[in-house]
Amino acid sequence: MSMSTSLEHTRPYGTLSQLERELNLKQLQINRLLDITQAINNNVSAQGLFDMYRSFLSWEMGVRKMALFSRQQEVWKCTSWIGIDPAEVPADIGQRLARFKRLTNHLPEDEPFFRAFDLVIPVYHKQTPLAFVFIGGLDEEDLFSKVQFITTITNIIAVAIENKRLFKRQLEQERLKQEMKLAAEMQRMLVPGRLPATPHYQLASIYQPHLGVGGDYFDFIELDDGRIVFCIGDITGKGLAAALLMASFQGTFHSLVGLYDSLSELVHALNAAVVRTTGGERFITLFLARYDVRTRTLEYINAGHAAPLLAMKGEVMRLDKGGTFLGSFAELPFIEEGRVQLDGEALLVSFTDGFSDLRNAAGEFLDDVFKPDFLLAHMHLDAEAFNQALLGHIQQFATGQAWPDDFTVLTCKFFKKEQAE
Repeated sequence: MSMSTSLEHTRPYGTLSQLERELNLKQLQINRLLDITQAINNNVSAQGLFDMYRSFLSWEMGVRKMALFSRQQEVWKCTSWIGIDPAEVPADIGQRLARFKRLTNHLPEDEPFFRAFDLVIPVYHKQTPLAFVFIGGLDEEDLFSKVQFITTITNIIAVAIENKRLFKRQLEQERLKQEMKLAAEMQRMLVPGRLPATPHYQLASIYQPHLGVGGDYFDFIELDDGRIVFCIGDITGKGLAAALLMASFQGTFHSLVGLYDSLSELVHALNAAVVRTTGGERFITLFLARYDVRTRTLEYINAGHAAPLLAMKGEVMRLDKGGTFLGSFAELPFIEEGRVQLDGEALLVSFTDGFSDLRNAAGEFLDDVFKPDFLLAHMHLDAEAFNQALLGHIQQFATGQAWPDDFTVLTCKFFKKEQAE
């Protein structure tokens, strides 16, 4: 047999082997695409998808080095790898990845980490990067076809992981939404819907929780002997945790208020209850007052709360005697009781720090411009009418400005003894 005859017979045979190899590779790729698609449909975990990706590239694509980077809670992390130590990944890898906009085999020579690889395949959704995979040590045989398929499978994995991340965020947002809704409903039940109005006194409120849910609290209890106990407080935190603590505190307040004739003893007991409930991790600022209609005596304790204002006989005083807030100390270090003898009509305005934190467009705080003159000019009004005037004043002051926090005002009007009689 001549040399030419031999080549004529072997040439088609060699071509057939190449075609078989390409067909086998294509069949392998199709099978792996089906496997991954099925895994995604079966909601396999992100880690399970990463493991499948690594196994396929290593055992069936012949990749000897690989580093796949994806976002986890907005931080870029190496989530799958072959032949490298993930501990060697630079801490600022997220900043370094941003330079890669398309598939390239021209990796920076000045980056030691990148020198271990031959090419990088970035995955983008519009302008948002989803993943970056670095490939090294890939056999030259069928290189183009392998790179094409690695690009395809990387896109599928990256999109699937991103969809999982977005779905998880959606679930968390929905859970938070439901939690906030539950907290708002709880708070509406805890805040008094009706405030007392008698010939001796009248209470009225402005209650604006931030985003529907806040930590502001106010309450009152009318005792059988003609006295009334009322309070306003601010519970640290927002949402369901604050609402649960508010519910616990309200139950404690109602159960203890009739057991102690001394306001100091009552505050000590309230503090101990808050410490037991929160373990010292949350606290409550509280202004607590008790008014006796027979003696016209107002007793109070200010436990770390913004000092209320009392307008009487042409003067305004701050009710700041008391001690520290509740919940942070097993034993309160000190408590001082305040006592005011009312003479004629008087107006008490208490509020939470959201009131003081309100700003206008010029950056001024409401607390800086809310002068005693306003109280004195409007103290002839009853509690409800005063609050309406105050709300109009606040809205005019903070036109177009968002309220930064919960905002609550509790106003008590004390009528003259002659008016009551």
